[in-house]
Order: sequence, then structure tokens, then C-alpha cells
Amino acid sequence: MLIIHHLVLSIRQCKLLVVVIMWSFCCVASAEDVNHSDTTPGSYSGAMETVYPDWFKVSFLELEDDVAEAAEEGKRLMLLFHQDGCPYCNLFVERNLAQKDIVERLQSNFEVIEFNLWGDREVVAVDGKTFTEKAFAAALNVQFTPTVLFLTEQGELSLRLNGYYDPDRFRVALDYVEKKQESVESFKDFIAANESVTTSSTLTRPEYLSGAITELPDRKGKGVKPLAILFEQKGCVNCETLHATLQSDPETLKLLSEFDVFQVDMWGRESFTTPDGNTTTGRNWSSELNVNFAPTMILYAATGEEVIRSEAWFKRFHSQSILDYVVSDAWREQPSFQRYISARADALRESGKDVNIWE
Repeated sequence: MLIIHHLVLSIRQCKLLVVVIMWSFCCVASAEDVNHSDTTPGSYSGAMETVYPDWFKVSFLELEDDVAEAAEEGKRLMLLFHQDGCPYCNLFVERNLAQKDIVERLQSNFEVIEFNLWGDREVVAVDGKTFTEKAFAAALNVQFTPTVLFLTEQGELSLRLNGYYDPDRFRVALDYVEKKQESVESFKDFIAANESVTTSSTLTRPEYLSGAITELPDRKGKGVKPLAILFEQKGCVNCETLHATLQSDPETLKLLSEFDVFQVDMWGRESFTTPDGNTTTGRNWSSELNVNFAPTMILYAATGEEVIRSEAWFKRFHSQSILDYVVSDAWREQPSFQRYISARADALRESGKDVNIWE
């Protein structure tokens, strides 16, 4: 009996020891969890709220009717896609729409309707199909805000502007649409004849280029990088601004190093071979790809398909996000660049990094 008694005590002591060990382990684990959750999230800044003008049209968003009503008044329809907190949308309103001549031209020649990229209002498109605002934006593949669509009197697209354009470039766009040039010439040719440029006779060649476009390597086989093609023109101040933005930050340069980067003179006549094996010139390729603005950056996946193009002015955070969207292959799972960039900002903040979308 004494042996049994000691055995029972030993078992109880062992159980107690196990409980103590497990409790200690749980306490350590809990402490680690607490320490992990104590990571201070990074700050978020740069978002700007925008009040849109009260002279914008109050519409039932039945676009066939809106097109017809505008045409009866001798006007065309302008659709503006925006989103909350977008600093580029704020710049469009507070800089472009602070110019008296731009406002007078819009009020005289256009009906302007605004759309929230993530809105739920019902929209009836010109073809009669019904969408929510966000589904309508997705159907139009709106990837940047602001995006502006100018429609003809028949409801067809006259011109599309993806991203923010400064007042001078926006005036050229208004000239093109007001003069109904879409049936006469491409916007690219119109810009060449009407947009002033500097007298520089050469392209600015940044150090991060992989080589001349005539040296573009075979894009078939293993180990091929994603491809970045920069369409530019001589004497382009905006091109120089793009290069300054891209090469001013080590993280941006690191992302660029994941690409083969080549520069194309969008008016060039020198022959080269495109990634799909065709022989062309910069002038012809830019027309084929509907490249209207200098600079335009088109990013291709390593497998060859175009992923996204940037035609507007962006600061560091957005420029990095455009590059990372392709490098990380996030575009394969998330077709909306705006949803991706929002998730990227959240992930950076959760890791303790500050995010300034206007930097």
C-alpha cells in the first residue's frame, strides 16, 4: 500500500510539473504574441479630401440621355473618375479647375459628370448595360485616378486621359476634343503640332537603362525579366521629371533592377525588333500601341503580356507601386491596381513603415 501511495504521489507530482511547464510555455508564448502585436504601425499621410465643383452636372447616370442632352446644347460629355483621399484628384480640382480659362471652357463646351471609383450608384451605360459605379469603372479598366473620358455626340470615345495632367497638357486635350479632331488625326500627332517643348535635340538617357532599344535581347526562354519600355521624345521636360523621380530613391532603383529597361523615341525612325519579333520604328510602334504622351511607361510581364501603362505624373510611392505590381506578380491575382496599392500601403504600415502617398 505504501508503494502504491508513493506511486500516486509521483503521478500527481508529474501532472503538476507538466501543468507548470505548460503554463510557463503559454506565458512565454503569450508574451511573444504581445510583443509582436506591440509593433507600432507606420503612419499614413498624403491623402487629400476633395470637394468637387457644384457646377458639375447632377445626373441620373443614364449616359445615353446625358449624351443626347449635352448634344442638344452643343456640348460633349466629360466623365471624371475619382476616389476618396486621392491627392492627384485634389490636384486636378485645386490646380486645373482653379484656372479661369479651363473652367470657362468646360462650362461652355462640356457637361461634366463625376464617378466614385468605389461607388455604388447605379449607372446605365450608353449601350444600355447597367452597372454600379465601381463595376462601371472596372469594365472600363480604370486603373488610375483621376481618369477622364471625353465622349462624342454619339457617345463614342473621343479621348481618354489616364491619371493627372497639368493645366497646360489638359488645355491641349481640351483643344483636341473641342475641335473634334478624333476623326482627323491621332492625339499624338495633334500634341506634336500644338504642345510646346524645349529645344533639346537628344533624349535624356538615365543610367538605369539596360541598353539601346536596338540591343533589346531575345525575350524567349528562361530567366527573362519583366520589361519596361519608356516612350519619350526629345526636349521633353516631363520625361526629365520622370527620370528624376525614378532615380532619386534606392528602393525605386532596386525595383527597376528587376526589369529590362529600354527607351524608345516615339518619333524615331531607326529600325529595331520588338519583343514579339516584328521590325518597326519608334514612330510606328508608338502609333500601333496608341501611345499619345511623352513619357509613357509600359510594363510587360516576363511572359510577354502588357500588364499596366503609366501615362501621367506620379510621385515616389505610386511609381514604386506600379513597378512592384509587376515584379511581385500581384497583377495575376489582383486585376485592380487601386486595390493592390491600398493593400500594399496597409502591409507596409503593419510592418512599421511610414507611408506617404504624396511623397
